[in-house]
Amino acid sequence: MLTTAVHLSAPLAVNVLDARSLLSAFGVLGVGVVLFAETGLLIGFFLPGDSLLFTAGLLCTGAADHSLKLSLAPLLVAAAVGALAGSQCGYLLGRRAGGSLLARSRSARLHQGAKRAEELLEDYGHAKAIVLARFVPVVRTVLNPMAGALGVPVRTFTVWQVAGGLVWSLGLTLAGYALGSSVPSVDRYLLPMVAVIVALSLIPLASEMYRSRRASKAESREPEARG
Repeated sequence: MLTTAVHLSAPLAVNVLDARSLLSAFGVLGVGVVLFAETGLLIGFFLPGDSLLFTAGLLCTGAADHSLKLSLAPLLVAAAVGALAGSQCGYLLGRRAGGSLLARSRSARLHQGAKRAEELLEDYGHAKAIVLARFVPVVRTVLNPMAGALGVPVRTFTVWQVAGGLVWSLGLTLAGYALGSSVPSVDRYLLPMVAVIVALSLIPLASEMYRSRRASKAESREPEARG
């Protein structure tokens, strides 16, 4: 009886912040569910989307964990469906509920992400902001309801969230798969590689911010030069 109870409770001992723990417990299906929650529900802002995708791709090769090997094709489908459906769901929630969803939350991190999401939409326009947000943790969670609440057109949002979502979800998964296929004993370097992947995912946003600041400085200098 005790053995049965322990066995039944084993799947519940899951660290939702650890990609390998999530994959061991839920497999490919868990990838889709996690991405849906992270991109579609405000309560999922803390979930490890970047590291989950990269680690899942790595596990498709069997290089990082011989006891757990995922299938690449179902993984790619689950990742894409979870990312795209979650984003569209978040947009629709924001369109219907407006800012009341964020107002109920007491998370400072979530409110900071909402502020950055709104700044992205204002500074870079709808298309760039929606694509760039995919690569920024927390922001990719709150930008979707923010876009709905701020009245971003449905067609514009859908086209660009699909484009950004596919590049993000499939790109990180295939990057993990490619690395696991080419580097022996890659599991020894998994944590540093995940950190590098997360850092690299921030490059598009950093680049846009740098270009925007240069453009604003150039504009501010023009009146001075004329004067």
